[in-house]
Amino acid sequence: MSKLYLVPTPIGNLEDITLRALKVLQEVDYILAEDTRTSGKLLKHFDIATPMQSHHMHNEHKTVDTIVKRIQSGETFALISDAGTPAISDPGFLLTRACVQHGVDVECLPGATAFVPALVNSGLPNDKFVFEGFLPVKKGRQTRLKFLAEETRTMVFYESPHKLLKTLANFAEYFGEDRQLSVSRELTKLFEETKRGSVKEVLAYYTEKPAKGEIVVVVDGKK
Repeated sequence: MSKLYLVPTPIGNLEDITLRALKVLQEVDYILAEDTRTSGKLLKHFDIATPMQSHHMHNEHKTVDTIVKRIQSGETFALISDAGTPAISDPGFLLTRACVQHGVDVECLPGATAFVPALVNSGLPNDKFVFEGFLPVKKGRQTRLKFLAEETRTMVFYESPHKLLKTLANFAEYFGEDRQLSVSRELTKLFEETKRGSVKEVLAYYTEKPAKGEIVVVVDGKK
C-alpha cells in the first residue's frame, strides 16, 4: 500500500537506528532526504541502494504537491532528515500535512530525537514540559523570552554553538541567574557532554570553554 513513512535517523551513533527503520528504507520506492550527501553516507553504511531525492526547507513548498500525487498514484516514500525525527525543527511538517489533507496514509516510526534524552538526562522535572525548538533570532525574540519567563513547565530549546552564550545571557536577564538548567551537546557522539547548574554557572563554564556541536538546553520552569 502506498504511503509516506517518516523515518528517524541517528543523531550521532549509527547503532541507534532501528531494524524497522532499515527495513523501511530498503523497501520504499524513494527516500526524501534533507541533504542527499549526508544521508548518502548513512545509506552506504547500511548498504541501502534505494533512490534518493532532495527535500529540504528551500524546495519543500514547490515539491509537496508532486510528491502527494506520486504517492496517490502508487509510489511509496520515506522521509528522513539529516539527523533525528523529521519535522522536529526539520523539514517534514508541510508534506505530512498535505498527505493528511489528501487522505494519503502517513506512518511515523519511533526512533532517535535529540530533545528526549537531553530532557530525561537533565535531572529537571519532565512530567510536564514545553518544546520551544530554536528561539527567534531577532524579531520576536524579546517578546518570546518575556512570555516564557512566566512558564512553570520545564522548557526545551535547540541552539547552535555560536549562539549559546547569547541565549544563556538572555536566560540570565529574563529568567534570573539562579534558574537551573542543563546543556547537552553532541548527544550519542564521542564527545557527548551534559553541563548542569544555574544559568550563571553554566554561562561562566561555556564562556571559558566554548561549546561545539549540536546543543539542547533544558531550563527549569518558574517556581
